[in-house]
Amino acid sequence: MQAAAVAGQIVLRYPDPAARFVAVALVSELFKREPPRPFTRRRPGEHWELRFPQPDADRLEYLLLLRYAHGLSVLACDPDAPAAPGPFGEKSVLELPLYAAPAWLEVDAEKGVLRPLDLPSRRLRARVEGALWAPPGTPSDEPLPFLVVHDGPEYAAYSQLLRFLDALAGARRLPPLRAALLAPVLRNEHYSASARYAAALADELLPALAMQAPSPPGRRWRVGMGASLGALALLHAHRRHPGTFGALFLQSGSFFRQRFDRQEAGFPRFRRITRFMGTVLDAASPHDPIPIGMTCGSAEENLRNNRAVAVALTAHGYPVALHEQRDAHNWVAWRDSLDPHLVALLERAWA
Repeated sequence: MQAAAVAGQIVLRYPDPAARFVAVALVSELFKREPPRPFTRRRPGEHWELRFPQPDADRLEYLLLLRYAHGLSVLACDPDAPAAPGPFGEKSVLELPLYAAPAWLEVDAEKGVLRPLDLPSRRLRARVEGALWAPPGTPSDEPLPFLVVHDGPEYAAYSQLLRFLDALAGARRLPPLRAALLAPVLRNEHYSASARYAAALADELLPALAMQAPSPPGRRWRVGMGASLGALALLHAHRRHPGTFGALFLQSGSFFRQRFDRQEAGFPRFRRITRFMGTVLDAASPHDPIPIGMTCGSAEENLRNNRAVAVALTAHGYPVALHEQRDAHNWVAWRDSLDPHLVALLERAWA
């Protein structure tokens, strides 16, 4: 597909010289509340064209909805565009002129030591698996701070988290640390303000993690990191179990509220999340201020509730830094926010 930015508009042209399709439409999270945006063409055999105002983003992930004459419709990637991987399959990517990928992606750094994690939990009636990363050459008995990552394997696969750790540790831009990449068990259930999961994380998983790798005593040396529901679950665990973490890095948190997020009402634990968020936004609720770094896409639906959370936590005495990334709700946006924003939080937490 050909793309151009013209006078504040994005112009997309999709060739169809054999007139294979009777309709073409663009599907993107940037237009989540709208039907797929239809392309038009003047006559069969000419290209399909779509124009729309340039969004508040420097890259666009999308799929094409293609309808054949016999009625079959398929969602497909654009064969002429680069693709971004994700847990639900690849999406095509349009990078606008102001977009730049992080420089650390090009760094050829020595790889850290990676070994499997297997943490038992009676509360969850399951074992939480994952991986433990440490800088190369780190003695196994050396106490180091912990970065505890929800959806850790997904962060590694889709946000290049291990490459980030390798590159910035090699450049000495990260303080020495270990990273525990925790895999979800029942993600939608456990990461949705679940009291059971919060207790399991605080009372079982983190102590089991400490048995596998030493860290300095005290919560200051544990920083939690997560995106979407994974970010929500960390904030919830911190509020229910003060002292669990010394700082949090929350990306595009699913901080649903009854008033503004009705489009999410079909999510099975929507009401449980909104009840919890009511306590976060309540100025009279108890709190335990710790440093919090937040990132959110400038073009995603979650931006409004992330801004509200940042304001509320700041009013409660939390040192909060919210960065709005010119992207949407996706793994590449979270990747692109790691430097400098996660770096800054870790430096602040462990200075």
